[in-house]
Amino acid sequence: MNPVEAQNIRRINNPPNPYHSQWLEWIDAPPPAKLEIYIEQVKSIVTRITSPDLGVEWSVNPYRGCMHSCAYCYARPFHQYLDWGAGTDFERKIVVKINAAKVLRATLCKRTWKQELITFSGITDCYQPLESQYEITKQCLEACVDFRNPVGIITKGALIVRDVELIARLHSVAPRTGAGISIAFADDSMSAKLEPATARPSTRFRALKILSEAGIPTTVGVAPIIPGLNDDQIVEILERAYEAGARRAFKIMLRLPAEVKDVFIPKLQEKFPLRYERVVNNIKSMRGGKLYNSNFGDRMVGEGEKWNMIESLFELTCRKLGMNIRAMKKEEAAEPGQLGLF
Repeated sequence: MNPVEAQNIRRINNPPNPYHSQWLEWIDAPPPAKLEIYIEQVKSIVTRITSPDLGVEWSVNPYRGCMHSCAYCYARPFHQYLDWGAGTDFERKIVVKINAAKVLRATLCKRTWKQELITFSGITDCYQPLESQYEITKQCLEACVDFRNPVGIITKGALIVRDVELIARLHSVAPRTGAGISIAFADDSMSAKLEPATARPSTRFRALKILSEAGIPTTVGVAPIIPGLNDDQIVEILERAYEAGARRAFKIMLRLPAEVKDVFIPKLQEKFPLRYERVVNNIKSMRGGKLYNSNFGDRMVGEGEKWNMIESLFELTCRKLGMNIRAMKKEEAAEPGQLGLF
């Protein structure tokens, strides 16, 4: 093994799990974090989202965990409920909900189900690399086509283009269907440092173009905004997304709940040592002196003069381009299930 390969090995590294009474620390270098796949037979797959500031009401998560390995991912703590860790366990111990499509069909055929919009996904990425092998998301979308049920997709995975014809067909029978791609960086090299296993931004812009050219309403999510690191790329992201055909946009401030900060902050210091202190200070200045504010209505946004400048830049750029700003909360819905994000 050459020195470069040795340096790129991802080794087991998890913050202490608050649900464990003990925590083990490696004396020597931890062993490599090998990919482990677990198959789950689920009894339910559609989850109701009660958070008032998300702009979505129902979600399907075909997997648990995510190979994309984004250092800032807010979903990491959910892996601790499975008796695992929020660090490399979240990235390398992946649960495949193998019967998700079958269970989804059973839900969609119930008389009580009102063809409400379902988001793919909330606490995983439905187009992470394993989807190319298991096709759980594809099977679920096929079920939605059969039942004419609208979906809203949010992903960082360029694999979504595999299903472009399927999503276009779903949009034709369920017009509220749309696809969103999150792009935090315009710069590929910066992206690789904090979201190493995602498609590079340049690839995601191409995916937006393919989706929009197929007639699918497309949204770009400038998320997360990390003040002092990527807020100077907001305009470029929006302009390139618009050029690719996206006509809707939303933004989310960096979220660092629970153990996420214990993953993100060391990674930030490692990958961006010259910006580290500035970024941390900016986050605290926009979070009332803290790294995170968990209150509904506050956790997706910042506060103070610096955040107001970021918000104004985003909104002015969207207006200049003619992009529709999507709300991240359920307000003044035209009808039940008509949500702000899609």
